[in-house]
Amino acid sequence: MDFLVRVDFARAYELPEDERAALLERERSRGRELLSQGVIRQLWRLPGTRTNIGIWSAADANALDVALASLPIRPYSEFDVTALDPYTP
Repeated sequence: MDFLVRVDFARAYELPEDERAALLERERSRGRELLSQGVIRQLWRLPGTRTNIGIWSAADANALDVALASLPIRPYSEFDVTALDPYTP
């Protein structure tokens, strides 16, 4: 199942610079793992914001929640998730 996931991580930028840098490095590492596993299929940054949007794949909403919970940035982020269903005309 595919999901459109919007992540606003602006609150992470309220952290002291050294904590933020360490958090973002852990986040990049976890993101690469999820990309290699096929959970994150595509990501885009929204210019001028601390937000990204992406297409994520998981067996179901519960599996997606587990993946999102594994993100180090989770406590500092707002998530908006939309389940996607292929369009058949």
